[in-house]
Amino acid sequence: MTAAPTAPTGATPVADPDLTGEEAWDHRRARGATGLLRTFNEAGVLEAVDVHVAQRLCASLGESDERAALALALAVRAVRGGSVCVDLHTVADEVVLWTEVPDDPATADPDPAAGEDPAASLPWPEPTTWYAAVRASALTRPSEGGATVLRLLEDRLLYLDRYWREEQQVCDDLLARPPLDEATDVERAALETGLDRVFPLDGYDEQRAAARTALTQRTTVLTGGPGTGKTTTVAALLALLAEQAEVAGRPRPRVALAAPTGKAAARLQQAVEEELAGLPAADQERVGRPQAVTLHRLLGSNPRSSTRFRHHRGDRLPHDVVVVDETSMVSLTLTARLLEAVRPTTRLILVGDPDQLTSVEAGAVLADLVAGLAGHEHLAVAALRTSHRYGDAIGDLATAVRDGDADRALDLLRSGDEHLRLVEDPDPVPAVRELVLPRALELVRAAAAGEAEAALRLLDQQRLLCAHREGSAGVRHWNRLVERWVAEETGEPVWATWYAGRPVLVTANDYGLGVHNGDAGVVVRDPVRGLRARVAAVPHALDLAPSRLGQVETMHALTIHKSQGSQADEVLVVLPPARSRLLTRELFYTAVTRARGHVVVVGAEAEVRAAIGRRAVRATGLRQRLGGAGPGVPPAGPPAG
Repeated sequence: MTAAPTAPTGATPVADPDLTGEEAWDHRRARGATGLLRTFNEAGVLEAVDVHVAQRLCASLGESDERAALALALAVRAVRGGSVCVDLHTVADEVVLWTEVPDDPATADPDPAAGEDPAASLPWPEPTTWYAAVRASALTRPSEGGATVLRLLEDRLLYLDRYWREEQQVCDDLLARPPLDEATDVERAALETGLDRVFPLDGYDEQRAAARTALTQRTTVLTGGPGTGKTTTVAALLALLAEQAEVAGRPRPRVALAAPTGKAAARLQQAVEEELAGLPAADQERVGRPQAVTLHRLLGSNPRSSTRFRHHRGDRLPHDVVVVDETSMVSLTLTARLLEAVRPTTRLILVGDPDQLTSVEAGAVLADLVAGLAGHEHLAVAALRTSHRYGDAIGDLATAVRDGDADRALDLLRSGDEHLRLVEDPDPVPAVRELVLPRALELVRAAAAGEAEAALRLLDQQRLLCAHREGSAGVRHWNRLVERWVAEETGEPVWATWYAGRPVLVTANDYGLGVHNGDAGVVVRDPVRGLRARVAAVPHALDLAPSRLGQVETMHALTIHKSQGSQADEVLVVLPPARSRLLTRELFYTAVTRARGHVVVVGAEAEVRAAIGRRAVRATGLRQRLGGAGPGVPPAGPPAG
């Protein structure tokens, strides 16, 4: 007698008589889907949420054309994947890159390179008639209030209405920013003298040129990889802007420094202070001590809305200069909120590395600005290319990854250089244990002794980075391993959630406590008060009862996405299986460039090649709207085998 199938914990059975066994409780299967939606859901292209949204909206508007429903579902799927639109002319070729790949290689689907690509056999509508069907559908017809469900851009790109509006707003706000008034002879002379003063050494020609560009524009995008001197340029800019105001008889400019996460804001604060300390005393006096905050804190919380802020077009930010660091991490939505809050006359300086990972939300704004603003008269892009941070080995590896040169990257990792190492063992656990355990034990000893500042410093000595959260190459797995190793060495098993030496990462903003998403901390033992959480927040470290931290996670290991905006002396990168959809050049480059001194890559040659050979796909239309060539981020090729 065959036993009845057992439902997975927390699953809701799908009311579909054609589904049996485990399929009946698969959360990816859409309840009652039919036609194209069912076909694409069963193929793994669409998930249940995509189908349900399309079904609900089509039903409410009386739309019965299944081609329009499929287009809507793909637009929802695109946003969940980080794109702001979908190109129906190319989606059939690119959709294989979207399909979910399990975290664990043992459960991964066969490599499409070894046989037929499942996406190629799907009944894709012909693009021309597909667009005609979408254009004629109720989904693109305005309602009485003027809103629509879907929007088309130049008969090619298909958007959900919200993202179409936000992208258009970002474009309009940028292009509407006015030029600066013509500088006087006195101001021009002071500028050249000031540049000589803040850049007195040879080898900083790029920074000097970038500063000159930013000082003559209302809006500047300052790009460069780690160590290229972006913060040096920002500090010099602040000093020169203050001097220019002084020469012109204006008050000292009100400056805002911001970054997407608390950790990035803390690093920006520290880096700017260090750079300002190297300037002449008069420049330090002019600038003062501007405090870096998160973008959310800069814009101000709005208790009545989770997507809007206190500052907007009707209540602009009061600052004369706004500098945003780590702009690659800023989503389209947050960029739209920033631009509508900044006064048209404010100097806006957007800083970041366009080769890094983009926001976890929809958009690839920095890359779009770099491509789309070229040639605009009053919107400048200044690029820094020469790194001053790394030794030759890490810098060369970062360059090889950025340029897509897998052979060069592998040669460097296997060269025997003391700063680079490739762990290719079939079972990498012993090698990782040897590298990670000594630092984890140091952290536990410092925390148990109540040495809070020493424990915080130890957090920045080493990072174990993963692409995934789950699976054998994921954060949860490696966090459990490190905790087990520590328990084996100390003889004190970890039973409680909070223990001395637990490194934590804040995962949500709490303005009441003064902690922000991305802040890192460690649990220490106070001889009087017991366990305390020491958090490296902005503008100073916080001492809190652990119970007050509502949303935190253990960070013996953390995802590469969450490591953005931080640095460590040594970085260990655990690569996921070569078939993972997260394994991209941008991910690998971001991980490698978190290191100040040593990089250890844990993975096979196939995984390194897959990472370097696959580009992240983000479909956007911003660069096209700004006048740049082509929509969105260049599409990647097929997944590496």
